[in-house]
Amino acid sequence: MSVRGIRESAGDRLFLLGVYTFLVFVLLAVLLPLLHIVSSSFSSPQAVVSGKVWILPVEFSLEGYKAVFDSKSIWSGFANSVYYTVVGTFVNVLLTVLIAYPLSRRTFYGRNLIMMLLVFTMLFDGGIIPFYLLVKDLGMIDSRWALIVPGALAVFQVIIAKTFFQSSLPEEIWEAASLDGCSDIRFMTSVVLPLSKPILAVMTLMYAVGHWNAYFDALIFLKSQELFPLQIVLRNILILNTVDPTMLSNADQMLAQTGLKDLLKYSLIVVASLPILMIYPFVQKHFVKGVMIGSLKG
Repeated sequence: MSVRGIRESAGDRLFLLGVYTFLVFVLLAVLLPLLHIVSSSFSSPQAVVSGKVWILPVEFSLEGYKAVFDSKSIWSGFANSVYYTVVGTFVNVLLTVLIAYPLSRRTFYGRNLIMMLLVFTMLFDGGIIPFYLLVKDLGMIDSRWALIVPGALAVFQVIIAKTFFQSSLPEEIWEAASLDGCSDIRFMTSVVLPLSKPILAVMTLMYAVGHWNAYFDALIFLKSQELFPLQIVLRNILILNTVDPTMLSNADQMLAQTGLKDLLKYSLIVVASLPILMIYPFVQKHFVKGVMIGSLKG
């Protein structure tokens, strides 16, 4: 016997056609600028400055990437960004788990008050000037800690992690473990963390992207160029239109090419975006599951 499905009405087909058409336009709006940037980074300076590049590279060239990787400031900024991202993300995830899990336990005394105080910080803050004065009084101006300590905890991530622990780790697991003599620390390391891979992946990706793309804190707190993250170097090239002389291997010839600065911009955008794009496929399966936390179920 052949199974016959429900026949869609003309209105349903028209609606689906409209949805697919809208999604195609959204895809093109996102994909075309990316293709233009990547293609421009692999084109010659003359083709870039003359506006010949659109979707595919014109006059294939690696001069932009050669100039980028020959620059000491680029390597220094890249190393600093990796440091801020790795250390900052570790601190963020550690503190988030340490505060979110106790708040998810019904036996934790005063958890509602603590949660209310945390949410209060999401709604009100002292402003950027008191924030700067606080960091200055703590002696963290022009230091790496200025990019790690002030943003060590995100309340939004705490709420997500707390919701996950409440919905995925019932009290019966703790009761069974406590009957076997399991301590709180052992329960955290042996039970909670192994069962929390989806939310850990989500928090790691969100925190890592935030640290990698952050530049404003570095802009107001850092003075030494050797501490600048990659985004500050990228900002100086894109906005201030300044290029480090060390990025030009042969200054007399390269400066004569008027499209070099534009080529450097495109190449540096690709280099700055590539690490996050490479990490995402490894956490995608956990990310898709983790972002559904807190959604309506029934």
